[in-house]
Amino acid sequence: MRFTIPALFLFALTSPAAADDTADLKKLLETPILSPRQTLTELQEYLDAKIPRLPEATTAEAWEKETARLQKEVLEKVVFRGEAARWKDAKTRVDYTETFAGEGYSVKKLRYEIIPGFWVPALLYLPKKLGEKAPVMLAVNGHDRAGKAAGYKQTRCINLAKRGVMVLNVEWLGMGQLNLPANQHGAMDQLNLCGTSGLSLFYLNMTRGLDLLLAHPNADPKRVAVSGLSGGGWQTIFVSGLDPRVTLSNPVAGYSSFRTRIQHFKDLGDSEQTPCDLATLVDYTHLTAMRAPRPTLLTFNAKDNCCFESGYALPPLERASRPFFKLFGKENNLRTHINEVPGDHNFGQDNREALYKMIGDHFFPNDKSYSAKEIACKTEMKTPAELSVELPKDNLTINAVAMRLAEKVRKEPLFPIDRANVDERLVELQKELRSIVKTPEWGFKLKLPPQPKRSISKYESAVWDLKVGPMRVPVLEIMPLEKPIGTVIVLADGGRVAALTEIEALLNARIRVLAIDVYYFGEMQLPSHGSLWTLMPATVGDRALGIQAAQLEEVARLAWDKFGEKEAAKAVAVVAIGPRTSTIALVAAATGPKTISAVILHEPLASLKEIIETNRSVSSTPELFCFGLLEKFDVADLAALVAPRPVVVKKPSDRAKKEFAKLAAWYKVLGKNFDPLK
Repeated sequence: MRFTIPALFLFALTSPAAADDTADLKKLLETPILSPRQTLTELQEYLDAKIPRLPEATTAEAWEKETARLQKEVLEKVVFRGEAARWKDAKTRVDYTETFAGEGYSVKKLRYEIIPGFWVPALLYLPKKLGEKAPVMLAVNGHDRAGKAAGYKQTRCINLAKRGVMVLNVEWLGMGQLNLPANQHGAMDQLNLCGTSGLSLFYLNMTRGLDLLLAHPNADPKRVAVSGLSGGGWQTIFVSGLDPRVTLSNPVAGYSSFRTRIQHFKDLGDSEQTPCDLATLVDYTHLTAMRAPRPTLLTFNAKDNCCFESGYALPPLERASRPFFKLFGKENNLRTHINEVPGDHNFGQDNREALYKMIGDHFFPNDKSYSAKEIACKTEMKTPAELSVELPKDNLTINAVAMRLAEKVRKEPLFPIDRANVDERLVELQKELRSIVKTPEWGFKLKLPPQPKRSISKYESAVWDLKVGPMRVPVLEIMPLEKPIGTVIVLADGGRVAALTEIEALLNARIRVLAIDVYYFGEMQLPSHGSLWTLMPATVGDRALGIQAAQLEEVARLAWDKFGEKEAAKAVAVVAIGPRTSTIALVAAATGPKTISAVILHEPLASLKEIIETNRSVSSTPELFCFGLLEKFDVADLAALVAPRPVVVKKPSDRAKKEFAKLAAWYKVLGKNFDPLK
């Protein structure tokens, strides 16, 4: 088998396209191949099968052991990967700045480090009459730009302080004083790209807060609560399920099972709520059951206009977790509260009073004077400016942390310019890349298409009924009327229609074209909620990049079987148009069978570091945020793994020219005189 690319291929990609029949070809490319919502349905079925189920509730002792095991595994394998394993052992540094008095309480302004150089502002509410051992609560908040100054949050903190509870009102990353573009939640995936869990920053924000509270000499370690709304509800169940120090938990309208989310799309959740690989170990049903037998109040809203409506979100959680509370004889420790009025996305008075009652029942059971009725405190509200805490001018951000990690990744060339053991080295690296992108071993199923029929005046076309693993991949075969001299697979960032010019040029050069879309592009895009659907495969242990590469691999494998030995060129090349599909093409060619004989890239990404340098979020280039990819491989490294097969670069940026120019020396090591830029 020869892996060559005819000069004609390169000519075809730069020659002008004929004007005739362009409209007909465009119409052909626009004609749907998949049925509406087909990709969505197939993805839902695939994900549902992979989301873990809770085991049967057997004994309290067995569940205690299983809870401890799951807590350990989630922390080690999901939360504290990479540099985060070292961050968690750092001492929590705290700086108190000033104090102001309230009616029956005082508030200390402070900041604390979640990792060295990354400070978070917070407010510590201290009861005026502080018991020798007082209960404590960590008050977290969700996607509210007011952050710690949100009125409903201040009210909650003040009311609990008046009841004798020490409360730490902590800022959430990306909100309040930390509301910066460099702290957008999608930026946490930049850390993932470098092989360090971005989730760790969010988790340490909570556990450092608990450290701070429990370090207070009056803190009662037997009475430790966490509460929060929405994203604060997610924080609450996440830390409450994994940190055994939390003795009482009240997540409010903040989460649902992954199985619920793939049916109710508004629940899908941001990067921190759908973290990479979490669902290889646990679902949110597990985190709820792992609370047993500790007091837990699940609060949901009946007509929630944001997410997590009580009618569909609460029953699966309660149904799954209640048997585990029953094992301990503490079924009553699992409570639920549904807010009917106003019933929207809120932590209003009704929901707050449900929390006060829970606190009273479990933290002050013998205090007959304790009341769950809210104490009016509207006149005690402070403005964001009044609650502002001074932060260092050079305070880190999520993006800044990622920039530091990107600088630490390997700077030496991946390949030594040495012929010795090069073949073994290539096999080793290709295997490592396949492991990082989690390329699934799916294979394909094909119902042979009917004989090609003429669909437009100058070309014939056929649709392949191709299914790769769980999903059908749209493949449109377009042939010139004259006998083809080669086959090219074409994919583009804008979907196959966006490749019209290149496809027409190829056809005019007598080259068969397989115009395809892969997962999340063109016809395989999801109907709504965009990049959140690439987070779901990642949480069950897959990677969007691996799925896409596998789909392209299988199309190439089938194309070679059908045409490779029959064509005069004996070649199946891939043309990718755009930085995202160019990366997919490189991964497929580098990791898959050598049925891809050449790769032609139009405007490829120069380096994965560009993603971090320009502070992109997962919403812009979701598949490129593949966990650990940049830690081991950059774009030019992927191209080097394709060698000695040709990698041709078209319309490169200045930076891409510099990066891909390095490959010429590598081709010489492999015995080829080839320059990707010429």
